[in-house]
Amino acid sequence: MKKLAIIDWGIGGISIYKLVKEELGVPVVYFSDTGATPYGKMTRPELVSRLNSVVASLKKRGVTHLVIGCNAASTAIPFLTDQGIKIEGMIDNAIAASMSHNPTKLAVIGGRRTLLSRVYRNGFAAHGLEIEQRIAQPLSGLIEGGDISSDKLRREAKKILDPIKNCTHILLACTHYPAITPLLRELVSAETEFIDPATSLVKKISKWEIDTDRVDEFLTSGDPKAMKRSAKLAFGVEIRSIENTVF
Repeated sequence: MKKLAIIDWGIGGISIYKLVKEELGVPVVYFSDTGATPYGKMTRPELVSRLNSVVASLKKRGVTHLVIGCNAASTAIPFLTDQGIKIEGMIDNAIAASMSHNPTKLAVIGGRRTLLSRVYRNGFAAHGLEIEQRIAQPLSGLIEGGDISSDKLRREAKKILDPIKNCTHILLACTHYPAITPLLRELVSAETEFIDPATSLVKKISKWEIDTDRVDEFLTSGDPKAMKRSAKLAFGVEIRSIENTVF
């Protein structure tokens, strides 16, 4: 039995879930951990401990393959306990996806923890590429609430993007941001390309052999009603049933 799960603190990983369904068509267990402190606000020991607990609980449910669809959480992957589950995160895939575009001027927008960890700055430096970074924390919070078009969202996005609007490429280092890519495109130069690393990630996990004789499962440690609403508003994904669970 080979079972795939995607985890994220909130609904951002739904962008990966959608792509997995479109490209691979395999069943997914999706876990949103909004009942816990946001991953980007945890200390590293707290984050590692929480992720180890989540992985162990998913393993008990039969999960054998796991995507950590959160950039902040992905920074902790090297420190996790090996529990015999195949794990793929965002960072390496985001760097590979970006380099495949041969960027001449690359910017990264993401959460505070992700960018301050220097994983992207150091990762791109290893390829001889200097990057610009912009913390875009307000965007993920608004999208998590189902907002993809308000005036407030546009103002926040403009403030974040103005200094980097002429970059050749901008890496979306948060799984929430693909929900507002059309809006973001209006705020940068016509030549600027946005890079969503989910495409690279899904291509990589396409090599995984996942059993197909099951149905999708949605779990959350937070509010199922809020998750349903936000997934529908932000990503157009209608979730019929969500199990409230505490890991």
